[in-house]
Amino acid sequence: MSVLLAAVKTSSVVRGLLTICIFSRVIPCGKCVLGLLVSFAVMLRVEASEVRVAVASNFAAPMRALAAEFEGRSQHSVKIAYGSSGKFYAQITHGAPFDVFFSADQAKPAALSDANLALSNTQFTYAVGRLVLWSANFRDITGGAQVLAGGEFNKLALANPTLAPYGAAAVEVLQSLGLKAETQPKWVLGENITQAFQFVSTGNADLGFVAGSQLAQLQRAGQLNTAAVWQVPQAMYSPVRQDAVLLVRGAKNPAAIALLVFMQSPKAQAIIESYGYSVP
Repeated sequence: MSVLLAAVKTSSVVRGLLTICIFSRVIPCGKCVLGLLVSFAVMLRVEASEVRVAVASNFAAPMRALAAEFEGRSQHSVKIAYGSSGKFYAQITHGAPFDVFFSADQAKPAALSDANLALSNTQFTYAVGRLVLWSANFRDITGGAQVLAGGEFNKLALANPTLAPYGAAAVEVLQSLGLKAETQPKWVLGENITQAFQFVSTGNADLGFVAGSQLAQLQRAGQLNTAAVWQVPQAMYSPVRQDAVLLVRGAKNPAAIALLVFMQSPKAQAIIESYGYSVP
């Protein structure tokens, strides 16, 4: 609802709301305002547009599936860039031409709003991630805390905690176990969670903290040894709530508005859950 209310500030954005009609079965219409917006939108002409999206690297696979579904349901196209949330935050503050930002945390979208680079009332949580410890070499690490405490590994991969929320979550886990100082000499830092995953999958690290969604993809392909995974207890780290926000550059882009509406639909949420995330 907040995304739609922000959208009506310009007629070009309202035209983009016609795309909502395509998703009419999946958008709740309990409020009169939303019904009026949709009614007004159907009288306007759809204009195909392109939306430029910055997406946290851990969300790459589901975003590809979501973009394909969105493009199939609308006349719009999606141009996606993947990377660390911290890197995108820096790029956006320096004028990078993105319309929508899908971060791996909540802080960076909020900071962009504080800097008047995003519309604060459009921010919402699109996915909640899970942190797991994984090994491509060890046969059984289901007792992950004991494996880490035992120290019988040479390298431990994690995303850079100053750039990537999953890296910060990994450090929280090590701190809660009292193992941060002990393991730090063995850390191999990836720029983002994708690189941390690659360190483990290629054998450059014996163990690594990765996103549960990354392993969900391996499991879908029948390539995952579930014994080589430790599901980190949620109590050991802050929830990895991943928020999206409409950037100022995208405020007049019908495709950007339509994409954010679609992302909050049951169809989009089902896709997100199929990739190992939970949704609010």
